[in-house]
Amino acid sequence: MSNVKFYLGEDIPLELHKVRMVQKLYLVPIERRLEAIKDAGFNTFRLSTKDVYLDMLTDSGTNAMSDNQISAMLRADDAYAGSQSFERLQEAVEEVLGKKYLLPVHQGRAAENVISRTFIKPGNVIPMNYHFTTALAHILENGGKVAELLHDEALILHSENPFKGNMDIAKLEACIQENGVENIPFIRMEASTNLIGGQPFSISNLMDVRRVADKYGIMLVLDASLLGENAYLVKQREEQWKENSMADIIKMMTGLADLVYFSARKLSSSRGGGICTNRRDLYSKMEALIPLYEGFLTYGGISVREIEAMTVGLRETLDETMISQSPNFIKYLVETLDKHGGPVVTPPGVLGAHVDAMSFCSHIPQTEYPAGALAAALYLISGIRGMERGTVSSVRDENGDEILADVELLRLAVPRRVFTLSQIKYVVDRVVWLYENREMIGGLRFVYEPPVLRFFMGGLEPTSDWPEKLMLKFRKDFGDSL
Repeated sequence: MSNVKFYLGEDIPLELHKVRMVQKLYLVPIERRLEAIKDAGFNTFRLSTKDVYLDMLTDSGTNAMSDNQISAMLRADDAYAGSQSFERLQEAVEEVLGKKYLLPVHQGRAAENVISRTFIKPGNVIPMNYHFTTALAHILENGGKVAELLHDEALILHSENPFKGNMDIAKLEACIQENGVENIPFIRMEASTNLIGGQPFSISNLMDVRRVADKYGIMLVLDASLLGENAYLVKQREEQWKENSMADIIKMMTGLADLVYFSARKLSSSRGGGICTNRRDLYSKMEALIPLYEGFLTYGGISVREIEAMTVGLRETLDETMISQSPNFIKYLVETLDKHGGPVVTPPGVLGAHVDAMSFCSHIPQTEYPAGALAAALYLISGIRGMERGTVSSVRDENGDEILADVELLRLAVPRRVFTLSQIKYVVDRVVWLYENREMIGGLRFVYEPPVLRFFMGGLEPTSDWPEKLMLKFRKDFGDSL
């Protein structure tokens, strides 16, 4: 895609779409925001959108659908079995992802459930570039454990490494030798590594992983939920693929995997998900679990209207103009915050901008959840809802002790075609103000902690009266501003 330059010298991303439907937002006063975050147990997941101005919690199910997706929903074949809508989805999956066998599921974690129940046995080890929260939960639930095999420098948050999501091949070889081929049902690669800043992997690295998988006869599984954006960054950053189309790059990545699964909430800006493969033996092992956990094989728990939207959305993944919008907005947000001294993960990745909470809140012990505290503080002073990606999103060990996260990040998701540039500039303004007043942010502690995926519904409280003091400082600096 050609760059658009501005005569006046500004370097800003240009939207190549027009807005044809709008939804009202609410920017409530800070006093109400303090009440709201208290009622939510200082957990941004528990906030109501009536109290949220910019919802940057996630891109999952929040991407804007295109006019073609919405219109396609009207032709849905509303049948329990044998729906033509599913047949159209199958065709799109084979065309875009290159896989002819498709099992529909209601979302990405449903695919993780089916795959884990089918292939993982107690004591198994799953090598991966990095875990995702729900993938880890399903692996642990079925008696397995994960081996995260990133290169050491991937956790240097502020760097110029273009592919921090790459797997360390030497570590992979060592993991297989240590645990034995018989204890490794598959290798998992995630596009793109959600929990370390949405960082991509390169095709050359995926080829190396494939060679090791072939060497030992191990299945390679690809989480393709953010495949489009990973492919876009490959085109931008991997020299030998710069002249290739998005279709070429995506087909190459999926072609290297035995099994591909995805959340359509991310990949195709719709609802639902899927598992696909060219291996009939793998399909047959999973097939019976779809009617048991999801629905019949031609709807998998998804509305047929969403299946039609997914079909169009998959094909739109090949449109570089559409896919590039979110990464370009993220790049602008990350680079602007970086210029103002805000500690952010670089280079810019996908899904959102990621603020380094351990640098931002270096005075807060990791046991007091600095990323969670930063998420609550940013909401309080701005109405922006981000997501904690740190120790709150981690788990406890068998003794009940915290397993401290490798990184503490505040993720500010930038869904496709949702925010305007003025709203992104508002994010910059409030994050910069908060950074200049960061010493006022205090820690959090749990008061309600679910045993699994606690970050979704857990409740916390501040370790002092820091939220009230931060509110007073906001009023002093901003007056009666919202």
